[in-house]
Amino acid sequence: MTDAAERKMRFLYAIRSKGVTDARVLTAMERIDRGEFVRGLFAERAYDDTPLPIACGQTISQPSVVGLMTQSLDLTPRDKVLEIGTGSGYQAAILSLLARRVYTIDRHRRLVREAEELFARLGLTNITAIVGDGSRGLPEQAPFDRIIVTAAAEDPPGPLLAQLRIGGIMVLPVGQSDAVQSLIKVTRTEAGYDYEELRAVRFVPLVEGLAED
Repeated sequence: MTDAAERKMRFLYAIRSKGVTDARVLTAMERIDRGEFVRGLFAERAYDDTPLPIACGQTISQPSVVGLMTQSLDLTPRDKVLEIGTGSGYQAAILSLLARRVYTIDRHRRLVREAEELFARLGLTNITAIVGDGSRGLPEQAPFDRIIVTAAAEDPPGPLLAQLRIGGIMVLPVGQSDAVQSLIKVTRTEAGYDYEELRAVRFVPLVEGLAED
C-alpha cells in the first residue's frame, strides 16, 4: 500500500471511530481529498483529525467534526443547502456530493476566490460561493432545506432561522466564542423550532459585516 493510500485509510478510520457512520457521508469524505484544501506549512498534516490554520486567520475544521455536522444534516439528493463560512471550501465540497445545490457565503473575499478556484478544478459545478455577511444569510435564495454554520454565535441567528423551510434542519455551534460551545441541531416544525444538543465543539466566532481583505 502506498503512503498516501495508508494515510487515507487511517483518516477514514479516525472519522468512523468518532461516530461518523453514514455511508454516504463517508463516501463523500473519501472522494473529497482534504489535502487539496490545506496549503503551505500544514499540508503534511492534512489527514490528521485536527483543525488547521488557513488564510485570513480562519481554520479548516477537524474532519470528524465536519463528518458529524454533515451527518446531522440528514441530507437528501434534492436538498438546497446554505453554508455560512466558506473557509477553505472543504465542507462545501463534501456537501456538493450529497445535495442538489450548495450556496456558501464568507466575509473574506480571498477565501471565496480561492475556494471558487478549487471547486472549478475539482469539477464541482453545483456550488455558488458568495462574498457577504453570513449572519444575514441569503434571503434571495430562501427558503433552504438545510443550513450549516461553521462559526459560533451566542444564539442561532434570527435571519437564518427564518430562512429555513418547515421540515428543514440547521446545524451550528452555539456559545460564547472563548468558552464552551455546543453543536446544536435545529429542526423547523409547523409549531416552531426543536433544538437538540449534539456535542461540545470549538469554532471561530461568527462575525457580522465584510472583512477588509
